[in-house]
Amino acid sequence: MLIYKIFRADEWAAFDTQGETLGAAIDLSDGFIHFSTAEQAAETAAKHFAGVEGLMLLAFDTETLGDALKWEVSRGDALFPHLFRALKRSEMLWVKPLPFVDGAHQFPEDLA
Repeated sequence: MLIYKIFRADEWAAFDTQGETLGAAIDLSDGFIHFSTAEQAAETAAKHFAGVEGLMLLAFDTETLGDALKWEVSRGDALFPHLFRALKRSEMLWVKPLPFVDGAHQFPEDLA
């Protein structure tokens, strides 16, 4: 199963350069890296990144993240994937821009 991480441009640049990350400021504060499923990603973008341009959408396979990936109840009592360790760039399947057009982020059509 694929899960997704949304990064601001500077967060993505640091992750790309350093090869691993403990996440964005909210991740550091909460003590884990927040991910979303395909069904949750658009709402996550609207809620936490409203109006933000230059976002990047990163895809990861849950099977490669191991036992440190936990599914926990969050927004709307839905289960969200949370990673309790550093994320490695080598674990990423792909990265795509998440353009902000006409008041909403435009997700890839093939988001699965």
